Amino acid sequence: MPDVRAVIAIGQQGQFGLNGRLPWEGNREKAFVEDVERFFELTRGHVIILGPKTFASVPEWAFKDRDFIEIRSSEPPEDVLARFQDRVVFIGGGPPVYKAYAPYIRLWDINRLPYEGEADRWFDPHWLLKSPSGRTRAEVRGG
Repeated sequence: MPDVRAVIAIGQQGQFGLNGRLPWEGNREKAFVEDVERFFELTRGHVIILGPKTFASVPEWAFKDRDFIEIRSSEPPEDVLARFQDRVVFIGGGPPVYKAYAPYIRLWDINRLPYEGEADRWFDPHWLLKSPSGRTRAEVRGG
């Protein structure tokens, strides 16, 4: 089984999506820029599993240093993860992807950003409790 992780940025109330994008997309304030830079640094050289909407939003330059894999809801997570034995795999995407893969995620890297605006997708803390092994760890930064 690969080393499965999630790295996600959320707003102050757990917001992380709006109309298929990050609610703060394009925000040039330091906290937001640093979060994007950190995401690309953490995932360099690794696999990132994404749903179709998130996959479509990945900038072309990002494919150079990491393997993005677009998945469909019809693919069982066990089958997808089996393709990446001995790799670090990051889970990305919207609520359906996080919900499906939550039982396999051993580390949740969560960054709370200073965003107070609207959203149509929120982080569900129940995802943290889905690990059948009980070995899930969460690291929360920001505030």
